[in-house]
Amino acid sequence: MAVMYYEKDCDLGVLKGKTVAVIGYGSQGHAHALNAKESGLNVVVGLYEGSASWKKAEAAGLAVKTAGDAAACADFIMVLINDEKQAALYRDSLKPHLTAGKTLAFAHGFNIHFGQIVPPPDINVVMIAPKGPGHTVREQYQAGAGVPCLIAVHQDADGNAKRTGLAYAAAIGGARAGVLETTFKEETETDLFGEQAVLCGGVSALMKAGYEVLVEAGYQPESAYFEVMHEMKLIIDLVNRGGLSFMRYSISDTAEYGDYVTGPRIITEETKETMRKVLKEIQSGRFAKDWISENQVNRPFFNRMRAIEAEHPIEIVGAELRSMMSWLPKPAHK
Repeated sequence: MAVMYYEKDCDLGVLKGKTVAVIGYGSQGHAHALNAKESGLNVVVGLYEGSASWKKAEAAGLAVKTAGDAAACADFIMVLINDEKQAALYRDSLKPHLTAGKTLAFAHGFNIHFGQIVPPPDINVVMIAPKGPGHTVREQYQAGAGVPCLIAVHQDADGNAKRTGLAYAAAIGGARAGVLETTFKEETETDLFGEQAVLCGGVSALMKAGYEVLVEAGYQPESAYFEVMHEMKLIIDLVNRGGLSFMRYSISDTAEYGDYVTGPRIITEETKETMRKVLKEIQSGRFAKDWISENQVNRPFFNRMRAIEAEHPIEIVGAELRSMMSWLPKPAHK
């Protein structure tokens, strides 16, 4: 049975009078730092010298130090930089300052689970992972709500690891929505699978394939874009609000009938078998090994695919159409 925690289960006082270091000030970093500060915690942001985010964090009223200096003065250290950069940062800037009793935290279990970071045994190691983008974590907090989080304990050196993690989850607003207990293994493997097979890889490939089939059949690219990409958000918003049943209740009976008769023809047993193979590659560590190796040789495949995908016709047509939608917020690209 799943274990969920809420604000009533969290004691923010566990972190009061202590220093929380948020390493990184990107999408998640800015949200965690600002939310925790506004929850009354003493927060310092850790960045590298010359970071473009340094002035942004200071302008937001946050104290900023180098990652090493932030770790040195902190009791709780939350690592929020890209997975592929964490091992080097840990080795060079964090490890020398991990004295007994401190807590090292992550928002994704990748580097702990796959052994890229091996912390000393006398510190707590926890994960507090919001299940939403950083900007949503910030917006929901400001609105008095929160984004659900996962919590996991990898090392409990002093017997207070979970209490400390729950206090942090409350500080960033996650306990308002609910904090689900999990493990580093479960979070890492399900997160990677979800991204690859469904949320990013699966959905992206499905939208592109649908667009290509419609355009090849002679339909206008603009019509194809609206049908297979633009409307995706409308459907997902309904699913997010009330599940598949609410989405089906909200659409036309014609669309619902089409769902039942065509969905199983697109996602077949063969598709599921491929998903099982993807999951096995994640569980065995093969995906992690390949991704680590890709970064070690300066990402030739990754960079090539990013450039190719940016030129796909659905991206070109979509950019033109979105430029006419004045109500859409302008995206901030990496």
